[in-house]
Amino acid sequence: MVAVSAVAIAAMLLVRRRAPEGSYFADGDRAAGVFGVLATGFSVLLGFVVFLAFASYDQSRTGAETEALVLSQQVETAQFLPSDAGRRLTGQLVCYGRSVVHAEWERMEAGTLHDEVNPWGVAMFRTLQSVEPRAASEQSAYDKWLEQTSAREEARLDRIHGAVGVIPTTLWIVIFFVSAVIFGYMLFFADSGERAVTQGVLMGAVASVIVAMMLLLHSLDRPFHDGVGGLQPVAMERTLRLVDDALRATGTRVPIPCDGEGAAA
Repeated sequence: MVAVSAVAIAAMLLVRRRAPEGSYFADGDRAAGVFGVLATGFSVLLGFVVFLAFASYDQSRTGAETEALVLSQQVETAQFLPSDAGRRLTGQLVCYGRSVVHAEWERMEAGTLHDEVNPWGVAMFRTLQSVEPRAASEQSAYDKWLEQTSAREEARLDRIHGAVGVIPTTLWIVIFFVSAVIFGYMLFFADSGERAVTQGVLMGAVASVIVAMMLLLHSLDRPFHDGVGGLQPVAMERTLRLVDDALRATGTRVPIPCDGEGAAA
């Protein structure tokens, strides 16, 4: 933002050297009115796009939190399934969470995670196929597991929805075009009769606001990044810690078929 504002101010001061007193416009009021139309149209467009990007950002954030919550609930449900299958499913759930925190999150930040299924989701499906619930509690847990699996998969889709961005290229082209038009229009307000500081503030204020809004759009459109405001796997990391504590507190030992990053051991 500082770099773009500096370039814009330098361009304004350069044009100011040869500009007539009172700017290039003979009627300043009419020029200001036209600029008001440009600024209003740009602000309305930005408002709609920011709303679109924030909705996608919030959907990804909510999906990540819901996915982590459902995973912890499935760990509890697995304890009521037949013992062998329940232990295997619990370990696979832990591996699922680890793969989300490490493998999937890195791919979302890189924008390379699309609609691929999580391999531990497939492993849990295969394990569940071998389950034959007999007791009433096992049958109830089996039905509940299926419901929670659907909820977890829906939450995962919400999480990865914003990884590739939701603002189409055409909108970015329009935003950059309108920004360039406003920048060019501002140069015609160059006035050799005004102080250089005043002219610099005039251009710098407009440039910094436009750049700040575009940076905000980029951050919301790509929510998975390491910078300020980027989404991090905090919810899933918290869930994994709670699951470990709960299993330790209940004395439940389960096989963990993966390493610390969720890769199959």
